[in-house]
Amino acid sequence: MFDHEVYVIRIALPGDIESLIELCAEHAAYEEVQYDPQDKDIHLAGALFTASPRLYAWVVEQHGRLMGYATATEEFSTWDADAFLHMDCLYLREEVRGAGLGRRLIREIASLALQLGCVNVQWQTPLWNAHAISFYQHLGAEGKQKVRFFFAADALETFLE
Repeated sequence: MFDHEVYVIRIALPGDIESLIELCAEHAAYEEVQYDPQDKDIHLAGALFTASPRLYAWVVEQHGRLMGYATATEEFSTWDADAFLHMDCLYLREEVRGAGLGRRLIREIASLALQLGCVNVQWQTPLWNAHAISFYQHLGAEGKQKVRFFFAADALETFLE
């Protein structure tokens, strides 16, 4: 069904930023959340393409077109008293799901985690995303149920008033 030879997984490059932003917008729409692309090119480039990157990104390329991406950041766990890699995003366009690309992207993240000396890799997915949950369980990942909270920038200002 899938020709694995046509998929290239590689580190994101500066020329990928606009396509990466498109993929982020698709990912947000898939998860039914708002996404504002304003200034994302500047902020993503600043986080990705420095001597000490704050964000790591991999892309899936098929015949010159980006079909998916994964991103991760190095974090620190108080409980483990050590670094871990947080997989922030993993998204594949619908037409390439099931081709083994998610597993390959997670292998890239796992490899970086070991290279950086991280104690583990962590991530989350919405509770309604049964397909992703099943996929992660099939890989052997353990799940923990939590509720994720956040303050948006305007809510931070309101909270601090």
